Amino acid sequence: MDLFDLASYGYLLPEELIAQNPAEPRDSSRLMVLSREREEILHNTFASLGDFLDEGDLLVLNDTRVIPARLFGSKKNGGGRVEILLLKALDASFLQWEALVKPGRKNPPGTGIFLADGTEILVGARGGEGVRNVAFPAGTEVLPLLERIGETPLPPYITSSSAPRSSYQTVFARTDGSAAAPTASLHFTPGLLGELQRERGVRLGWLTLHVGLGTFRPVKSGDIREHKIHEEYCFLPAETRKLILETKRRGRKVIAAGTTVARTLESLAGENGSLESGERMTRLFIYPGYRFKIIDGLITNFHLPKSSLLMLVAAFAGYEFTMRAYGEAVSRRYRFFSFGDAMFIR
Repeated sequence: MDLFDLASYGYLLPEELIAQNPAEPRDSSRLMVLSREREEILHNTFASLGDFLDEGDLLVLNDTRVIPARLFGSKKNGGGRVEILLLKALDASFLQWEALVKPGRKNPPGTGIFLADGTEILVGARGGEGVRNVAFPAGTEVLPLLERIGETPLPPYITSSSAPRSSYQTVFARTDGSAAAPTASLHFTPGLLGELQRERGVRLGWLTLHVGLGTFRPVKSGDIREHKIHEEYCFLPAETRKLILETKRRGRKVIAAGTTVARTLESLAGENGSLESGERMTRLFIYPGYRFKIIDGLITNFHLPKSSLLMLVAAFAGYEFTMRAYGEAVSRRYRFFSFGDAMFIR
């Protein structure tokens, strides 16, 4: 098997296994537990996560908040509806953004798009991967505007959800900036987090990665090494860095709640196991052959075929073991993708 061949990461998934609604309550979703050491697969529920963690382990979570990043408008002289998906803020005032504009060809640089409240967004230069720069007028309070007229962008494979948009937000979301949710953390409830700390002695650490195009843009290169991930903003606080290094010194495990957490920590890690704190733009692409420096465990959902996220999982759990687990998940009718079930690799 050529682990650099995109075709190696394909698998057959019946459409009815793509979850359209989340489990209720959140932690009642199923949990597949993979033991890398024994190459053993166990089946449980997410509420049982504490059974697989030890006292002193550190669970690191992404506190990003999904913003209502999808906007609709029209050109001044008509011409049909225009969709703008904001991906990444380019300045602290949130006036300048990288975005996807549809239809792109009919909206060249200099086009003004008028939103429902009359605000004009100016379409700017084209970038790579179909991305455009867009700008709000000076003085616009962008985040309140998005809350008024924006829509929470759901992935395109969620086509018939009846869940409220709050379901696509973690219970601890607090830092505005994501175009998509860190979906592994959608399974946590306040009760479960409290239980992990009080009864299991698990510690919590926090970081931020604003999910953008890099996380959900599909891999198209036949040789996956040629794929370039669009950069995303991440931030590791000094106190979380300290917690991680203390956990390592005590011989306990650092568990990444999601691929976004894994990418942030590995982006800030040195080859010798050192770890920086602070802000960074990351485009780290992890695939088999990568040597992990920080994380000892990974909580994650079941990902799309041929996706960079599936490749990260295969790098951590091993390609053959990962694909066997996915095959078992299909045969046991696990629920897939953002609103689906979870996997814990330890």
